[in-house]
Amino acid sequence: MKFLARWWNILRKDKLLQKVIFNTGYLLSSNVLSMGLSIFQSILAGRLLGVAGFGLIGTVTVFATTLNKIFSFRMNELVVKYFGEAIASDNKEKASAVVKAAGIGETISALLSFSILVLFAPLAAERLAKDPATTRLFILYGTIILANFTYETFFGVIQVRNHFRNQAIVNLVSSLINASIIAWAYFTQKGLAEVLTGYIFGKFILGLGTSILGWREMNKAVGSGWWKTGFSSLPPIKELLSFAFSTNISNTVIHLVRDNEALWVAWFLTPVEVGYTKTALAIINLVQVPITPFISTSYPEINNAIIHKDWRLLRRLLKRITLISGSWTGASAIGLAFFGRWLLSWYGPEFLPAHIPMLIYLVGLGFANVLFWNRPLLLSLGLPLVPYRVSLYLGIAKVALAFLLVPAFGLNMEAFLLSAFFVISISIIVTRGFKELRKRESDIKEVSPA
Repeated sequence: MKFLARWWNILRKDKLLQKVIFNTGYLLSSNVLSMGLSIFQSILAGRLLGVAGFGLIGTVTVFATTLNKIFSFRMNELVVKYFGEAIASDNKEKASAVVKAAGIGETISALLSFSILVLFAPLAAERLAKDPATTRLFILYGTIILANFTYETFFGVIQVRNHFRNQAIVNLVSSLINASIIAWAYFTQKGLAEVLTGYIFGKFILGLGTSILGWREMNKAVGSGWWKTGFSSLPPIKELLSFAFSTNISNTVIHLVRDNEALWVAWFLTPVEVGYTKTALAIINLVQVPITPFISTSYPEINNAIIHKDWRLLRRLLKRITLISGSWTGASAIGLAFFGRWLLSWYGPEFLPAHIPMLIYLVGLGFANVLFWNRPLLLSLGLPLVPYRVSLYLGIAKVALAFLLVPAFGLNMEAFLLSAFFVISISIIVTRGFKELRKRESDIKEVSPA
């Protein structure tokens, strides 16, 4: 009881923590509902399609998502940093130029990404799905890239503006449409194409809806003619390109190594193992969903504290959001350890072999969940190349070991390698971040008057 009373007192007095939690609440409310819908639709899809069919869906969706992320340049992070700085200094012309440049760059990258997807769809169908006839499914789902042509740019605007309520509504509507179509497919005994259509509609609503909301926030922040602004007021082009390139490379490495697990399993093993992987990760999503909104809502506050060189405030914020994420992750991980097999049984008895890999994945993903702020901290400190290098070197090691070990030892080994990648890389990134914080705190003390 004393612990709860102490935390209630902290929350009552800490205005910044209140702001982060309040904004997180909007996204969390929709995410919790979306989480329930996601589990519901994945259970129906798994029962309708079986392990191999469910694995095929995972391969098709992750292939398109990975290509999109590789070419996206993670524009929301660039917008949060540079648009956020411009808004903080009331430089509307610079703010407009940053968002306009980011939107144009993201649109070009979306067109390039979709073109590459169409080009490589036959190879993906043959090598990953093990069925050339699925080429059209890869191309069909790939159209979500075009619907998300400015998603990251305008989500960055929403982050800086701290207006998450309407975004939460878009997230929820997207999930409702997605789940409704899959439920219809299940109860009418349709097939894989109809299930895929559900995922496509959900992504279209999310991508286009976010862009519309972000555009409205820009009109409120800098005026309705912001898109006519020239580029003369942009930060130095070399600096922007360096930031965008480093975050893109880091993003590429992260997605190739970490976030496209279904594709690596498809490469080394079979659609059945992909089905186990997709199911395990869907259940682990129960742990991640409540924390995911913190990434979007805490990044602008971390960046703002660093802009104002308020190191004490920054440390306090990191400590308290880590305690929140750690408490939730630990409790929910224990729950999954006890009830994991029961949750898997809802998909069907043929999905039960996913239990052991699920627990292995949970170690690494849980660690990442607790220290979710590791990359935003370094990006805000102006060190975007650090997470890139760490992810690159450890990613190369992880992939090399996968080629050596996974064909022989199977899915459990792939899960172990991914978890090891999370634990080691995030530990290094966090250590580097706090080393930089200590250095900057020391520099401030040295220049302060006696």
